[in-house]
Amino acid sequence: MEAIKKNELNKIIKVFLTAILGTLILTVSAKIKIPFYPVPMTMQTFVVLFLGILLGKKIGLLTVSLYLFEGMFGLPVFAGTPEKGIGIIYFTGPTMGYLVGFLAAVYLAGFFKYEKGIINTFIKLIFSVSLIYILGLIWLGTLIGWDKPIFKLGAQPFLLAELFKISLLVLLMPSLLKFKKLIKIT
Repeated sequence: MEAIKKNELNKIIKVFLTAILGTLILTVSAKIKIPFYPVPMTMQTFVVLFLGILLGKKIGLLTVSLYLFEGMFGLPVFAGTPEKGIGIIYFTGPTMGYLVGFLAAVYLAGFFKYEKGIINTFIKLIFSVSLIYILGLIWLGTLIGWDKPIFKLGAQPFLLAELFKISLLVLLMPSLLKFKKLIKIT
């Protein structure tokens, strides 16, 4: 009985520390801007999908949820913080739909199995990241008005970068799956 309690406590601590580390990686990925055409690229969506693949749907969702709560409570974890504001005010701005989309994307990326080849993996990751853009565009249109060119403003400039990040994940997938088995978090 005592051993079971100790194992459960160790698992909870491991999951919590993993989630904290995941939020730190996500924060760093939001802050580093990589020169890319037509707009600079962050690696946030890459890390969201990466966390889903590596940690699975439950721990990945916990990690991204914790990240969002950190930002809502005023920690400068988001891409435009603290320069463009912090906390709930920043969260409910133009990027809120994309940030909420992180939850759907990490869950879906963690839900999928990736044993059926490169094309299958690529399609699953495209579908996962698409949820970020769908929710982001819906929120953006609601916020600034549907009379604006929403797709041109909120998705088109980022599509080439997304293809690059997803291609990179596809190439890394065999190593990610081996590492996932090694760390045994999920």
